[in-house]
Amino acid sequence: MSAADLEEFYVHQATVRTLQSGGAWGDTFAPDRAARCFIDETRTLVRDGTGAEVISETTLTTPPEYDGWFLPGSEVDLPKRTATVIKAGLANSGPLDLPDHLEVALT
Repeated sequence: MSAADLEEFYVHQATVRTLQSGGAWGDTFAPDRAARCFIDETRTLVRDGTGAEVISETTLTTPPEYDGWFLPGSEVDLPKRTATVIKAGLANSGPLDLPDHLEVALT
C-alpha cells in the first residue's frame, strides 16, 4: 500500500495560505496553493501546539506531500468558509504498509 491508495478519497479541494511569520505589522502568508483533500466537518476536541484544549470544526485528510503547508496559524479556504490551522500531523505507517496521510485540525 502507499499514499496513492487514498487518492480516490481526496474529492475536495482547499486553498492554503501558509503562515510565514507574524509580528507587529501583522501576519505574512505564502501565496495561495491548492490542495486536494477529504473534508470532514465533524466538531472535535483537540490540543493545540501549547497543549490547550480547543474545538476543531473541521478535519482535513490530505496526501503526505503537503506536509509543511499546514503550519499552525495558516489560513485555509474551504468551500463555505475560511478556517485557521490548529495543528497538523503526518500519519506515517512505517513498516505496517498502510497508506500515509496528513491530518489537519481547523477552526
